[in-house]
Amino acid sequence: MDTTSYWAATASFPRFPAIKGDHNVDIAIIGAGITGITAAYLFKQRGYKVALIERGNFGGFDSLNTTGHLTYVTDTRLHQLVKNFGRDQARRTWEAGAAAINQITANIQQENISCEFHWIPGYLHSPSKRPDAKEINALTKDAQLASEFGFSAEYQTKIPNFNTPGVQFSNVAKFHVGKYLQSLVRAIPGKGSVVIENKEVTTIEKEPLKILVDEYSINCRFILLATHNPHSGNATALSSALLQTKLSLYSSYAVGARIPQGIWPEASFWDTDEPYHYLRIDQHRGFDYAIYGGEDHKTGQAKNITAIYQRIEKKLLHLIPKAKVDHRWSGQVIETTDGLPYIGHFGENQYVATGFSGNGMTFGTFAAIMALDAFEKRENAWVKLFDPHRKKIRGSALNYLKENKDLPLLLIQSRLKSVDGKSLRTLSANQGKLLKIKGRKVAAYRDPKGKLTLCSPVCTHLKCIVAWNDAEKTWDCPCHGSRFAPTGEVLSGPAEKPLQPFIKNES
Repeated sequence: MDTTSYWAATASFPRFPAIKGDHNVDIAIIGAGITGITAAYLFKQRGYKVALIERGNFGGFDSLNTTGHLTYVTDTRLHQLVKNFGRDQARRTWEAGAAAINQITANIQQENISCEFHWIPGYLHSPSKRPDAKEINALTKDAQLASEFGFSAEYQTKIPNFNTPGVQFSNVAKFHVGKYLQSLVRAIPGKGSVVIENKEVTTIEKEPLKILVDEYSINCRFILLATHNPHSGNATALSSALLQTKLSLYSSYAVGARIPQGIWPEASFWDTDEPYHYLRIDQHRGFDYAIYGGEDHKTGQAKNITAIYQRIEKKLLHLIPKAKVDHRWSGQVIETTDGLPYIGHFGENQYVATGFSGNGMTFGTFAAIMALDAFEKRENAWVKLFDPHRKKIRGSALNYLKENKDLPLLLIQSRLKSVDGKSLRTLSANQGKLLKIKGRKVAAYRDPKGKLTLCSPVCTHLKCIVAWNDAEKTWDCPCHGSRFAPTGEVLSGPAEKPLQPFIKNES
């Protein structure tokens, strides 16, 4: 199964020459998804020297695996935000999303970017045509609160096409995230700024502050950790571990399909189910395009990923019978204990941005704005609200316990996990299996040409045993959601080191 996202397949990122020698910059940014690229762009526009570093290709592993929604509407319902944080802070959370969309439109205009940006309506709706009174009351309350906070929102008894009760939000948007980021990254190199891809950060040193990439040093005044799941940077091991316990990593799945023109409005839809489902409709010349997704689960804890894609396709075809699916992909959503992101100082001259909870396009952009404010020591009204070290908010303690209660059991279960066999002969081309070789568990993978790679199955984060994801050809950790390439390289953290080789590769 090809799991290349629609955005990655229809965008073309530039490639840049490898760096030579040491560099002196104002800010070093680790991670080149929407947060890192946007921050690098904003800093460069202010005249600062920037180093943007990505261990893979530009666009990041996560930003190109989203559905590209641009909305101020958070995954945590507005009435729940008010209950947990109060009216002012709930309103401010949504205002952060609106400010991010405005920043994106400003960047598009400044660089004359063609990325299919359009203002569209968004619909939060019940999955049932006959919801109970409690659901109707919650939807009505969300609409009322949004209107009181200055957002255009209207409760409707029947939203378009679904014909279920919901709330219409005006002035949300959609764009092609790949085309947007590929244009921004072109504006970063030059005048002392550098972009570095396919390179791992090996070390971060405090005094003087610098990042080591291969044998070269990136000397800087400030570091932004923009790796979706945060790099530990120069924070203490305890601080990094505590932050990680407040993050929960979920895999979310999407399919893209061509559909007949004109049968659906250009809009975004997402329901109140658990886990919820979402639909985005784009209009093109000669066809429309639908992106449908959901089926979220904790990363590494699903047994049959292929079946998940099949369920999503079946649901899309139920909604749009003539849909022709041509793309399938998954992304990772990082949830926090209270539903708000962690954006702020994470050590001396170090800033972190993570936990965007399904609003990566907007919170990632807003994190870049906040990082620039922090560097320039400019006051920002969201500092306390999004502080990574913030105290417990009502409801967060219960969520913290809920999300972490299964960790000790998972650590034990992963160690006791049965193997898929004891012979390499059972391994087909382009397949991975957990095998027992010479009395030890091995993460074994045979590539399409027959080359064999044997790795330790022990995740390099907290020593859980990884599981093979047959649909996407990755090793996934069930404990904290790290993902590894079939040959062991880190695809997404919190792990920062690859799976250890078991023995030398054999063919």
